Amino acid sequence: MLAKLNAFALEGIEAIPVEAEVDASAGLPKTILVGLLETSVKESVHRIERALANLGYERHPGRTVINLAPAEQKKDAGGFDLPIALGLLVATGQLLPEQVRDYGIMGELSLDGSVRPIKGALSMAMNAAERGIKKLLLPAANAREAAVVEAVSVYGVHSLTEAVGILAGHLHAEPVASEIEELFAKLNTYEVDFADVRGQEFAKRALVVAAAGGHNVLMIGSPGTGKTMLAQRLPTILPPLTPTESLETTRIYSVLGRLKPDEPLLAKRPFRTPHHTISDAGMVGGGSTPAPGEISLAHHGVLFLDELPEFHRRSLEVLRQPLEQGQVTISRALHSTTFPASFVLVAAMNPCPCGYLGDSRRPCKCNPMQIERYMAKISGPLLDRIDLHIEVPSVPFQELAANADGTPSANMREQVHRARAAQHERFGRDSHRLNSRMTSRQLRRYCTLDDDGRKLLKTAMDELGLSARAHDRILRMARTIADLDQSADLKPVHVIEAIGYRSLDRKLWAR
Repeated sequence: MLAKLNAFALEGIEAIPVEAEVDASAGLPKTILVGLLETSVKESVHRIERALANLGYERHPGRTVINLAPAEQKKDAGGFDLPIALGLLVATGQLLPEQVRDYGIMGELSLDGSVRPIKGALSMAMNAAERGIKKLLLPAANAREAAVVEAVSVYGVHSLTEAVGILAGHLHAEPVASEIEELFAKLNTYEVDFADVRGQEFAKRALVVAAAGGHNVLMIGSPGTGKTMLAQRLPTILPPLTPTESLETTRIYSVLGRLKPDEPLLAKRPFRTPHHTISDAGMVGGGSTPAPGEISLAHHGVLFLDELPEFHRRSLEVLRQPLEQGQVTISRALHSTTFPASFVLVAAMNPCPCGYLGDSRRPCKCNPMQIERYMAKISGPLLDRIDLHIEVPSVPFQELAANADGTPSANMREQVHRARAAQHERFGRDSHRLNSRMTSRQLRRYCTLDDDGRKLLKTAMDELGLSARAHDRILRMARTIADLDQSADLKPVHVIEAIGYRSLDRKLWAR
């Protein structure tokens, strides 16, 4: 008898439909598994057979052929155990074909028949909704994650026996509730606030500009001046994740198995802080079967690179494409995979190897050659893609000892909200675009300068030796600053402030 069930494979962060076919026929006892399978799937036959035997189900005495179609799609996960096991029960008459027809099924089996969690349940639920599959049978550990897709009824099971009982109608089960609103209300909170930061008002203003327009930031200062503290609080002034943004980000964590058991949906913007020893593949993603990297885990959030010059050169240079395009494409011999990677880059570094160049409290012990080598670790093209370069000085004792809190995140977030509302109105249908992502045509249309503004920008270009890309980034920043001021026109004061955020170009990078 031939059985067919709906299953899924993962390709990048996308779920691909797979049809699990099981044919039980006469012949010598043998099980054959085909369909471009990786080792983990091939080994599943032994797990499935022992699970069925340990639960007391009948084993087919003849020849069994299991096919996972389409044949050209790689299958490399243990999640096919449950659909194959149920297919064997259908093929041997222990379940009816119509009882499994309307379900999408995935899950890994233990030898005792219990069902273990899988990766990518959210992507599978999204694919099921697109294909018109109304029901999903998944491990109980993944059910809440998949249930955020409201178009699909998700049933979570703990064991193969429970799955058979639900499908056969012997066991009553209710689909898992979606709980999207409850999850957002519960999880969309931050433990940190800009009110904890004393002083550093200039740096806070720069971060407001960065958050308002989606601009990248480089903070330069001696150890202990608060660079990490400032970066950690940037997500608190970004607008809350929209449901669409949350799903886009959550599915990345889902396919990597990074979702916490009590957090099936990301309600806060991610904040990623990879160590400086990370490889280029760890940064952008990779592997024989490409998987997302740190920049994709920071999608719709913040990527913080502390001690920027200590990162490997290749790990930094691979950031160029995602910083420009908001996505990264990883090519292999047979196919290419594109991962989303739209994030705000915040980098921090010391002004020299010892960290105290320009510090009034401690003398710098570095010679000019050491400082030159230290600065040369970051390329000009990468620096060009970072909009704001700001100094973070030491905070005087009087400000540290003051009883008053610093500017709270709520006040800063309100400024960001107003500026982003102006951008959404400006870009209309392309409402997700921010000033930092303006095209050349949009730049000419929305960033027109008067004579004084043009003179200021020309002087800055000549004196600082800025590139054409830096010229455009100054205009984008000026547009954001004007939005913060609720000004429809770019004024000289907006250009001056934008140029001020690039004033470190000559100081730190001129050769």
